[in-house]
Amino acid sequence: MEKEIEKIIESLNTNEKKVLDNIKEERIENIVKKTNLDKTSVLRALEYLENKKIVILEHLKIKIVDLGINGLIYKKKGLPERRLSEKILEKKILNLNEINKELDLSEEEIKASIGALKNKALIEIKNGKLILNANGEEIIKKTLEEKFLEELPLNLSDLTPEQKYALKILEKRKNIITIKEEDNIKIKLTKLGEEVEKEKSNFKELIENITPNLLGKESNWRGKKFRRYDVTSKLPEIYGGKSHFVNQAIEYAKKVWIDLGFKEMEGNIIESSFWVFDALFTPQDHPAREMQDTFFIRGKTGELPEKRIVEAVKKSHEQGIEGSKGWNYQWKEDESKKLVLRTHTTAVSSYMLSKIKKEDIPCKYFALGKCFRNETADWSHGFEFNQTEGIVIAEGLTFRNLLGYLKEFFKKMGFEKIRFIPSYYPYTEPSVQIDVFNKDKKQWFELGGAGIFRPEVVIPLLGENITVLAWGPGFDRMIMDYYEIKDLRELYKNNINQLRKTKFWMK
Repeated sequence: MEKEIEKIIESLNTNEKKVLDNIKEERIENIVKKTNLDKTSVLRALEYLENKKIVILEHLKIKIVDLGINGLIYKKKGLPERRLSEKILEKKILNLNEINKELDLSEEEIKASIGALKNKALIEIKNGKLILNANGEEIIKKTLEEKFLEELPLNLSDLTPEQKYALKILEKRKNIITIKEEDNIKIKLTKLGEEVEKEKSNFKELIENITPNLLGKESNWRGKKFRRYDVTSKLPEIYGGKSHFVNQAIEYAKKVWIDLGFKEMEGNIIESSFWVFDALFTPQDHPAREMQDTFFIRGKTGELPEKRIVEAVKKSHEQGIEGSKGWNYQWKEDESKKLVLRTHTTAVSSYMLSKIKKEDIPCKYFALGKCFRNETADWSHGFEFNQTEGIVIAEGLTFRNLLGYLKEFFKKMGFEKIRFIPSYYPYTEPSVQIDVFNKDKKQWFELGGAGIFRPEVVIPLLGENITVLAWGPGFDRMIMDYYEIKDLRELYKNNINQLRKTKFWMK
């Protein structure tokens, strides 16, 4: 046993010795402070000690109550109700309409602070005025909430009844506190570890590395021992740098389109309403153009294309083209100049149509890029997302050709189970909705739309009515299945553990 302990002691590196010297500390953070090592070095040393059967590490999930964004601000400046009560104490009486002038508080903070003071019966409101119901000592005295904020961070399971009450109050308010889950490591010495720990006073300085300085003088190494190296111990995993998995998928999809004979087209993220809506025969009073769906750029306007195209688009809206009646309203040029964050990459297709020459037809193009919509984020929706766009321009194309292109692309992207549903879009007829089946949610969900561009879109931009197949499915939803991501929002959280484990996009 003594021989075994001696061998183990001779195998300990400097960090392991430091950690072992402070092994009775309950929290990793305390070991970090005592040893002056960073947290990663401490955790690595503990793993080495566990490999040598000196310690047993038990990983526990604990919930920690900590300061949120507003909590950090209030810890420095004081809670809004503290600042308000002190101002009323100074002024004796404070008009409700004077609060904004006297204190740098938002409307939400004013309402919350008045509510908090009323609940504690410290103030009352009479004739639009705030009046104190308490003396100076009661106002100066720290509240339970203030004491609680000063004591954070705390383990949720260790809270006292008073702290739980303060937490319940503060949870109702915006971003004052946050509860996060942390990995807590419980350290326990084994019997072998206890024997090794008893011998820590006998730890000798061992040579770790052979260096020029060490070899320079015989006295530097003569009579000294080299540390034993354990070549069987498991080493920490090393993760090489790689592209973000979304970028990997984008590059793969681009290759698919190029292999199918498409050329890439690019456009601006900030674009005029002309290319995003008007050129695509979307009426200027369409709900999709309202603030509820679109991010507008305030105070800036875009430039319109050549007059011929503008007049042709105006005519298609007001009067129609080739038997169409248009939308029968007065089209406004100023409305089409408004700049927006593009809501779809179809804006790239409309711009591309205006640049294609007759001698270039037949041709086919694709785009893949960011789009933005003012939507509520959930597992399948985001206000920022990638979309892939495509157009095929040639005489004699049919709806079957469109479905063929889509089936081929989705097959190469790993989707065997897709369906097409008749749909409606202002700029295509006939139109189809593309759905894929989500195995986890066990339901179909929409990826986007496709169809054949209407003459009201094609003639003003291309100059003649030639068949144009078009599609624009959402790309982020498309890659969720491959990466086994259950919530669209997880794509851009940049969780380092998830990024390390994510496989490369290879089909």
